[in-house]
Amino acid sequence: MAQATTDGGTEHGGTGHGGTGYGGRRRWPLLAAVAVDALGTGLYLPLSLLYFLKVTDLDLATIGVLISVTTALTLPVPLVVGRLVDRLGPRLVVAGGQALQGLGFLLYLAVSGEFSLVAAVLVTTVGLRVYWSSVFTLIADQADAEGAEAKDHWFARTGMIRESGAAAGALLAGALLTLDSARVYDGLILGSALAYLVAALVVVVAVPSAPHAPPPAEGPSGHRALLRDRPYLALIGICTIFALCSSFLALSLPVYVVQGLSGPAWAPGPLLALNTLLLATCTAALTRFVRRRRTRARAMAWAGGLWALWCAASAAAALLPSGALVPFLVAVVVCYTLAEMIYGPASNALAADAAPAGSRGTYLAAFQYSFAGANIVAPGLFGLLFSQDRLLPWLAVGLLAALGAVLMLRLERRLPPERRPSGHQGRARDSVREGTA
Repeated sequence: MAQATTDGGTEHGGTGHGGTGYGGRRRWPLLAAVAVDALGTGLYLPLSLLYFLKVTDLDLATIGVLISVTTALTLPVPLVVGRLVDRLGPRLVVAGGQALQGLGFLLYLAVSGEFSLVAAVLVTTVGLRVYWSSVFTLIADQADAEGAEAKDHWFARTGMIRESGAAAGALLAGALLTLDSARVYDGLILGSALAYLVAALVVVVAVPSAPHAPPPAEGPSGHRALLRDRPYLALIGICTIFALCSSFLALSLPVYVVQGLSGPAWAPGPLLALNTLLLATCTAALTRFVRRRRTRARAMAWAGGLWALWCAASAAAALLPSGALVPFLVAVVVCYTLAEMIYGPASNALAADAAPAGSRGTYLAAFQYSFAGANIVAPGLFGLLFSQDRLLPWLAVGLLAALGAVLMLRLERRLPPERRPSGHQGRARDSVREGTA
């Protein structure tokens, strides 16, 4: 495989990532599209299975199985989308994914039984896979136009916007659902559909085109290059461990607090809200602070260490008296959130820069399997371990987090050397990638 450059294979002028001038004008359309897309997600989140229970005669078990099987059928989609992004560029592919999600939600309005449910979920989930398999390439290409060091800031900003948009949508939906009207359900679904379609329109009309390197005419590219690229495959494997850690808070906190710790039933909601608030407001500032002091790989290793500390503290909560439980859990959630804020932008930027320019779409689409794998494994792992002992999930995930941190430090020297921001503390690495064909 050709040596990957540290800036994704292209160099462009710009204003950096200060948010003014040309860089600011480039950034707002994509941030607006992400915000509207996230609003659509948030509007649907409180409905989820509830909508299908409302509009069909199917029971919860049947609905759950149909959704799970349909979702599993879409797992190969990123493999196709990555190649499409490499050949066409990511902008229209991202818009296509959003348009498919909008169409899928319009089909929700016609759901009445098994077949129509599967059709609606299939279209929506394919759109979701298309979007997530291409949007990170779009962000990376837009960041390249501002300079090689803008990626972390772009990923941090888009993450913050997504958290804010989803939270706003969920709050609005939650307030409207108190009316308990069939029209409210249909209105929220229609609102989600319109949000995705508007986001697609913004991407097509307002997001500027950015240079995107095509696949090389000679030599391996796409999936052939990826399968020979052992360091990148190792990166995907390690990030699957970290994604498992990242997915565990919302999954485990409500059950652990109420059943495992006999804590107050009201506590999980505010604790999860605190996580969302910090992610939506502090990610960019923390990313900037960490980026000037650590390489991306070392930042990810630090995140792994914080997740291991989070697991140890969560287990230790079982020893506390009831009066000290909630304040302690606030500190525990802050620890988890620090790890998530550090990990997200660093991992996405590293995955983009470690990919060869002509195969970035394929590589970043494959990188999404780290999240897909974690989302498949996490619920079963938590349920199995928690049913045996309330502390077992924290022991297992804590050990995995520590293992991921160690492996990330070992992998660092086999990844492309980073160009560090001016004024950083410490020395940039002077290593080269090993083990690639």
